[in-house]
Amino acid sequence: MTILVTGAAGFIGYHVCRALLDRGESVVGVDVISDYYDVQLKRARLSQLDSFSGFSFEHADIADRESMESMVGRYKGLRRIVHLAAQAGVRYSLKNPFVYVKTNVQGHLVMLELCRHLDNVEHLVYASSSSVYGANSKIPFSTSDRVDSPISLYAATKAADELMSKCYSHLFDVPQTGLRFFTVYGPWGRPDMAIYIFTKAIINGQPIHLFNNGNMKRDFTYIDDVVRGVLAALDHPPNSIGSGNHQVYNLGNSRAETLVHLVSLLEQAIGKTADKVLEEMPAGDIQETFADIEASRRDLGYDPTISLEVGIPLFVQWYREYHGR
Repeated sequence: MTILVTGAAGFIGYHVCRALLDRGESVVGVDVISDYYDVQLKRARLSQLDSFSGFSFEHADIADRESMESMVGRYKGLRRIVHLAAQAGVRYSLKNPFVYVKTNVQGHLVMLELCRHLDNVEHLVYASSSSVYGANSKIPFSTSDRVDSPISLYAATKAADELMSKCYSHLFDVPQTGLRFFTVYGPWGRPDMAIYIFTKAIINGQPIHLFNNGNMKRDFTYIDDVVRGVLAALDHPPNSIGSGNHQVYNLGNSRAETLVHLVSLLEQAIGKTADKVLEEMPAGDIQETFADIEASRRDLGYDPTISLEVGIPLFVQWYREYHGR
C-alpha cells in the first residue's frame, strides 16, 4: 500500500516518511519547498529519503487543486494520507497573513476534496496545533476544551481545518484524525523554533531573547515520540475504535517546562553560558502549553518516553554534526 505524506521536506514530515519507509511502506512525499526557512535544510532532509527505494517525491503546492489532482492521478491505490504540509509559525502570521489562509485553509480543503473523490480512502491524518487552545486558561489542555478563542491567525486557520474535517467526515464518510502537536523538537528541526535559535546563538556567542521575561512554559515533545503517535493514529482510524469518523488528539509530552529550564539544559549540553535578554510577551503567543494526553494513551497507546533532559543533548549533537560546529 502506498501512503501519501504532504510536507515531506518539513521537520515532522521528514521523520514520518522515514519511519514509514523503515517499516516497509511505500511513500509518496509532497512538498512545495517554500523559502519560509532554509531551503537547503529541506533539501538535505529529502536527500536522506531519496536513499529509500520505496520513496517517491512530488514537488507540488497543496493549495493548487489542479496540480494535486493531476499528481494523485499518477498513483493508484492511495488509501491513507498523512497531511502535514502547512504554513507554520505564530509570529510570521502577523507579517504574511494571506499565505496562512492559502496554505492552511485552501490547502486543507484541497486535501479534503481529494479524499472525497478518491476511491476507498481509509484514513486521513492531519496536523493541527496546540495553538488552537488560544486564550484557554485551563491547564492542562484537553481535547474536550473549547477552542473558539484563538489569539493568532495561525491558530485560527488550524481550528478552521478541524471544523472542515469534521464536516467532511460527516458529509462524505471520510475517516479523519487531527493531531494537535505540542512544541516538537529534535534532530532535523525547524530553524525558526526557539531550541534551534537558542542553540545557534549560544554556540556563536550571541544573545538569546526570552519572551515574557523568561516566564513562558512549553510542553516540549521530542520528535521520536511524536512520530510514534502519528503512526499509531494512522493505524487506528477513528471508526475502528468506536469514535465515529473524526477524532482529535493531543500529542505532547504532558509536562510544562519553563524557558529558563530549557536554556539551562542547552547551556549544559553546549558547554557555554547564554547571554540572556529579557523581553515582553509578543502578540499572538501563549504563556503556557500543557497537553492532557489521556485520550491519546487510551485510544492510540501513545506514551511519550523522551524527557527534555534526554532530548536536548540529542538535538545539540545533531546540530553540531549538521553545521560542523
